[in-house]
Amino acid sequence: MGAMAAVTPLLETRALSRSFGGLRAVDGVDFTLESGEIRAIIGPNGAGKTTFVSLVCGRMPPTSGTIRFAGEDITALPAHRRVRRGIAYTFQITSVYANLTAFDNVALAVQRHLLDEPGNRPSRRSLAADTMAALERLGLADRADAIAGTLSYGHQRLLEVAMGLALNPRLLVLDEPTQGLSDGEIDNFVGLVRDMARVSTVLLIEHNMPVVMALAGRITVFDAGRILAEGPPEVIRADPAVQQAYLGTAAA
Repeated sequence: MGAMAAVTPLLETRALSRSFGGLRAVDGVDFTLESGEIRAIIGPNGAGKTTFVSLVCGRMPPTSGTIRFAGEDITALPAHRRVRRGIAYTFQITSVYANLTAFDNVALAVQRHLLDEPGNRPSRRSLAADTMAALERLGLADRADAIAGTLSYGHQRLLEVAMGLALNPRLLVLDEPTQGLSDGEIDNFVGLVRDMARVSTVLLIEHNMPVVMALAGRITVFDAGRILAEGPPEVIRADPAVQQAYLGTAAA
């Protein structure tokens, strides 16, 4: 029993598909993610990347196929129940509460996580401490009192990651997290993801190829709703089919 549990993937999809009318945005995808990985998903625009992670996180139902998380079939579970099982998702388009402060945005996520623990009644002090810890990790402690809607786009992206991190997830899904960040913020973010991977598995959709190559232990390439290739960065970089579909001459 213990040996079986040790080899159970954290996330597994089988024949996962999603159609919009005649378009198969995700087309029969078999995907496996092990605990502790930093996995990147790349591919051209319209390849099905965001639709795939939306299916994983429960933001839309699949047309067919199955999704298993930590050995449990979660295909029919709504998004909020997947959050409780340890899946946190940051959106491609920021979804912070624009009229609340940065502190309050993260505090809501911290409170949700703490209240999900049976018998836990978090004190104001512990809530504030955990909130500030999440903001500090993203370099936002000095903006805790700022109204989220007044933050730059890049800082709103970081705030959303702080909200996801505050849930203490088993799986953190990041959709284009470096979009809008400065070069310095991107460097800090790369270090942060490496730090996060000590406690959470990270699934990353990213167009910034230096970030992908620096972070990912394995890369999954999507094209036309299917997995075109999968492997470590050096293999993906050298794959002729990937170069033709996405990386182009920059991969040479």
